Amino acid sequence: MAYVPGVALLAALVAGCSAGSGADDPAADSKPGSPTVSAAPPGKYRTLPESCRAVPRSTLKDLLPGTAELPEKQQEKVYEGTATVTYDTDRKVGCRWSSNAPDASRSLSIDFERVVSYDPSVSDDNRTDEVYSKKEDAAGLAPGATGATPSSTVAGSPGPTPSGSPSGSPGGATDSPSAGTSAGITEDLRPRLLEGLGDAAFLDDELTRAGSTAQHRTVSVVFRTSNVIVTVQYTEQPAGITEVPDSQELQEKAQALARRLAETLSE
Repeated sequence: MAYVPGVALLAALVAGCSAGSGADDPAADSKPGSPTVSAAPPGKYRTLPESCRAVPRSTLKDLLPGTAELPEKQQEKVYEGTATVTYDTDRKVGCRWSSNAPDASRSLSIDFERVVSYDPSVSDDNRTDEVYSKKEDAAGLAPGATGATPSSTVAGSPGPTPSGSPSGSPGGATDSPSAGTSAGITEDLRPRLLEGLGDAAFLDDELTRAGSTAQHRTVSVVFRTSNVIVTVQYTEQPAGITEVPDSQELQEKAQALARRLAETLSE
């Protein structure tokens, strides 16, 4: 008769210990009213476009004059472009095109970079903004430097080069392009911030000479949209060593392409 109560007592003790133990209960250490920490939201873009197919053939024909006069096979090779070597096409892709005409050679390159934050407390967008800001600082833009956007650029189709562009004149061989006019709008052609392009954008314009060779001008347009940074570089080197590449034409065409790429990304 004493055996049964002993078993009952042992069962009661085991049950009591199990009920009072919180070692395996994930909520045992939680405190009422404590804030819930959630990971920062991911960026909008998870993939990148095919860079060598991102620029329409009609645009390439306009940006690479002289190519249309080449034999068909050579034209195709130019328009196909050369992809940038990359080891992760989900994070960075790019393409480059170049052409040679009797009066000048031109080259175009585009790069897409998708930024990912590995810090759960920092969103992809915030991390992208940090990366973009470093590029903007490296360009050395003047404080508050902004410029009006020509109507021809907004239309997305580069128009003919206005005559009398200051950087294309004999006295325009300077590293800092001066002011010009386009479609009735006075535009500051110096390196500057751009409005209405992605979440943030800037333009850089560099005129350089290497030794006794002709001067070449490179216009760069860099913009950020969500967690992707896009860079467009458009370069011209005239055949004559005394000639100066037209700053306004290169800037308008580079901006037009950048805006087209931004629209493509948002589709």
